[in-house]
Amino acid sequence: MTSVDGGLLGLLVAVFVAAAVLAFALTPVVRRLAHRFDIVDRPDARRVNVAPVPRGGGLAVAAAFIAVSGGALLLASTTLSGPQLLALLGGGALAAILGSVDDWFDLRARWQLAGQLVLAAFAVSLGITVAVLANPFGPGVIELGGLFGVAFTVVWILGMVNSINFIDGLDGLSSGIALIAAVTLGVISLVGPDVQPEIAVLCLALAGSLAGFLRWNFHPAAIFVGTSGVMFIGYALALLSILGAAKVAVALLVLGVPVIDAFWIIVRRVVAGRSPFSPDRGHIHHRLLDLGLTHTQTVLLIYALCAALGVLSLVLSGSGQLYAFLGVLVVFGLVLLLLERLADKGEEVAEARAGEQAEAQAGEQAQARR
Repeated sequence: MTSVDGGLLGLLVAVFVAAAVLAFALTPVVRRLAHRFDIVDRPDARRVNVAPVPRGGGLAVAAAFIAVSGGALLLASTTLSGPQLLALLGGGALAAILGSVDDWFDLRARWQLAGQLVLAAFAVSLGITVAVLANPFGPGVIELGGLFGVAFTVVWILGMVNSINFIDGLDGLSSGIALIAAVTLGVISLVGPDVQPEIAVLCLALAGSLAGFLRWNFHPAAIFVGTSGVMFIGYALALLSILGAAKVAVALLVLGVPVIDAFWIIVRRVVAGRSPFSPDRGHIHHRLLDLGLTHTQTVLLIYALCAALGVLSLVLSGSGQLYAFLGVLVVFGLVLLLLERLADKGEEVAEARAGEQAEAQAGEQAQARR
């Protein structure tokens, strides 16, 4: 795989379709197993599902990606080393397995974080590190060596996993956002300054797996991606952006909505004296629902925002991507604040109306007794 030609395009299409078909076929199998072993998400005050829904669909996504990617790389040459492929494919399998343990036993957040650290350590032990970053203050790059590179890599992997985790609150939301991100990373691997066909193939395999699964995950969802999917998807996107030269800034921008949502949610929880991982209804998708948008409208709106950021990442340089991300960070924070104020005001109005109705009813009852 050394040039962008008709043969490569044919391979990309074949990989996408094969992964989509395989994920589409595997998802009902995983769904039946989840039902059999009672691995389901039951309704509560925070969740939006009104009936029990099986979780663990990430196993189908991971299996399709690993099988199709492995087959494609066996058929074509690649510049990726053995340790790099082991980190991506083997680490992806490990991510799905660790996540499935949480799907089954519903572990506490501390154990999920421990699993994420295991994944990051596995990748770093195989030589996966972020070596350079685009310089936002001028031309060239910022080199990250030694412990700085390792620390940034660990934070990057944990950040990607938790960003996908925090945005996984509506049917099809996290899987659709990840699909947009995978396609964007694949496109820029073909048209960017450093053409990397093998990265494009891997990204299209991930996109196809997500597309096949999305058929079952879009509203009304027949199955949720679960922690197995959250950990696998976040880990796969983190590693693909590292293996793809200078793709970290691209991933940061195209995943701007979940990344920034996670950032502001963590800040708000810490300021309130709560655990960063304590669940609530303060995410962007919850706020949009509170404004009156339907489930599907909210998901499609966030899709559109992510797609727009994906296009922006394709037309901007490395430093431009970072500046754009910082701009989105500020605007997103202001929007979240505005939505929170509007939601609080709506609750106050509803409470006032309820109080007025209660007083009116009490007055009517008093007059009736006279």
